[in-house]
Amino acid sequence: MPRIGEPLLGFTVGVTAARRSEEFSTLLTRRGATVVAAAAIRIIPLVDDAELERVTRELIDSPAEITVATTGIGFRGWMEAADGWGLAEGLTSALSGSRILARGPKAKGAIRAADLREEWSPPSESSAEVIDHLLAEGVEGKRIAVQLHGATTEWEPLPDFCEVLRLAGAEVVPVPVYRWTPPEDQTGMDRMIEATVGGALDAVSFTSAPAVASMLMRAKEIGLVDPLLHSLRTRVLAVCVGPVTAAPLEALGVPTTIPSRARLGSLARHIAEELPRRSVRLRVAGHDLSVRGGCVVVDGEVRQLAPAAMALMRTLAHRPGRVVSREELLAVLPGGGGDTHAVETAIARLRACLGAPKIVQTVVKRGYRLALDPVDCGDEPVTGRDDD
Repeated sequence: MPRIGEPLLGFTVGVTAARRSEEFSTLLTRRGATVVAAAAIRIIPLVDDAELERVTRELIDSPAEITVATTGIGFRGWMEAADGWGLAEGLTSALSGSRILARGPKAKGAIRAADLREEWSPPSESSAEVIDHLLAEGVEGKRIAVQLHGATTEWEPLPDFCEVLRLAGAEVVPVPVYRWTPPEDQTGMDRMIEATVGGALDAVSFTSAPAVASMLMRAKEIGLVDPLLHSLRTRVLAVCVGPVTAAPLEALGVPTTIPSRARLGSLARHIAEELPRRSVRLRVAGHDLSVRGGCVVVDGEVRQLAPAAMALMRTLAHRPGRVVSREELLAVLPGGGGDTHAVETAIARLRACLGAPKIVQTVVKRGYRLALDPVDCGDEPVTGRDDD
């Protein structure tokens, strides 16, 4: 079993955060996790952006009746940019006469730091609840400023937010407080996508909807978006900081899990609770076995495996107790070439790494299987031996 204080021992977690990535990674490694980090986005502040300045001047000249603040960093960035243009006083004055809605506590904190006060904030921190609140009171003919949180893509929810309000008769003024772009070097993200597709990760964490959108965009560019989505739907847990972040994945049929509070600490604790709870444990040849994304845990001890051995183990564990042919196992070996003798060699190395050779059983003339104890075993009759 994992050691006390290290519930994530043996688990591998992908971190896509651009901001506070190191802090979040530390929270996970302290709990025993192996972290694979690759920033999904690069945030570009719009301090000198002509479009944001134009919108800011427009709202000063013709203030919105309602202002929706969606993120803390975005609202703070807007105020800082306005200060750089000498427009801070005018913007604060315009916003003080506006009814301000804050999507969550971070946005609320940024509003108050600017000496403003929000009128309302949803308990769920959900954009959907903000929309429901506005629609319930009626928005026809009202001028509403909506602070966006990044570039608009096919996978981000906020463009729909604005469109819903427009369809309900509101005059919507989008405020593009900052843009995001993919990282200049996509190597790290490519590796994370490949690791997710291959099942080498147990979970991927997302702290913003743009991070989700960027990862999906890159996967589409390299021809892996369908395999990526399949893996996230079936074997790699998608963990999101909140419902807005989860929305693009949920719309694509990817199940997600979120903490009770949208905080990095809560997200790390949630991952530490969810992964062990969802982990499949098998009783094999008298040993407790759990196959993770990047390792195998045998009787509570983490066993790091080479890529070839790990590929074999994942394949055998996908059908525990069932016979897997040498040809099938050969196909999953890195490189994929050679003959079945390569499988026999790789199986021998796997057994040595496990420290419990009888876990993998040879089934004469048929292949190999995990030697499940009778209580776990299926009804397939086998004739086997424990070594070649």
